[in-house]
Amino acid sequence: MKKLATLFTDSLSEFRHVTTIAVAGMFGAVAVVLGAFTVLIGNDLKIGFSTIANQFVYYLFGPAVGCAYGAMIDVLNFFVRPNGSPFFPPFTLISMLAGILYGFMYYKHPISLPRILIAQLIVTLICNIWLNTVCICLLNGSEMYGPMFFAILPKRAVKNFIMWPIQSIIFYAIAAGLERSGILRILKIPYHRSVKEAN
Repeated sequence: MKKLATLFTDSLSEFRHVTTIAVAGMFGAVAVVLGAFTVLIGNDLKIGFSTIANQFVYYLFGPAVGCAYGAMIDVLNFFVRPNGSPFFPPFTLISMLAGILYGFMYYKHPISLPRILIAQLIVTLICNIWLNTVCICLLNGSEMYGPMFFAILPKRAVKNFIMWPIQSIIFYAIAAGLERSGILRILKIPYHRSVKEAN
């Protein structure tokens, strides 16, 4: 528990650096662009890859930044890509929770496929399959665990379990490549340090 608290406070300190906001904004823009290629299957199912861009923010800056970023990207996506549904704050809270979970799993840890698979699985089970399905039911005026929940849960579970290894492998391949090239290390360096080292 102490280690988790330390990770969270270290992540909070990332807000002091201009680099954090700039890099998070850059990946946010990439996520919005990728989100434009999201395929909607009915009202309760979609397939997309914008989460891959988001995970770089969680990896670089941790759970505290991930929490704020999750809220920001959810609200931004709502205005950029409205789908006719009203704004529903619980979805934003779930995005914040996903950012925290990913942040704890990725921040200050080496990139490895097993860790990515585990992190993706945890978020898939808790956020995507369980909580998002509950929110879809509530948004449609159904009971939290009523007939609608059990009607849409199987297909949402199948879709998420199919996407789980695909997204994990894609993120690992891109992250590992950027790590080897030194780009991720540069993105981690606060702006004032990078300027001082360049001089």
